[in-house]
Amino acid sequence: MENLSFEEFLASKKIDYARFLKAEPIMFSQWKHEFAQIHPDSFVMQKKFLINSIRRKFNLVVSS
Repeated sequence: MENLSFEEFLASKKIDYARFLKAEPIMFSQWKHEFAQIHPDSFVMQKKFLINSIRRKFNLVVSS
């Protein structure tokens, strides 16, 4: 999980990157900046409850 891009990280959390960027550009850019500065595990610990609410709003739909 160490060398993930922010887009890959969001996909791993089942969050739609494009929809999140379009609907919440300020939060998206803040998160992207913070993600680049710290380890992904630390990022998850800091944003745990926020990640869940963002996932519910911007759930990544994977077609089979």
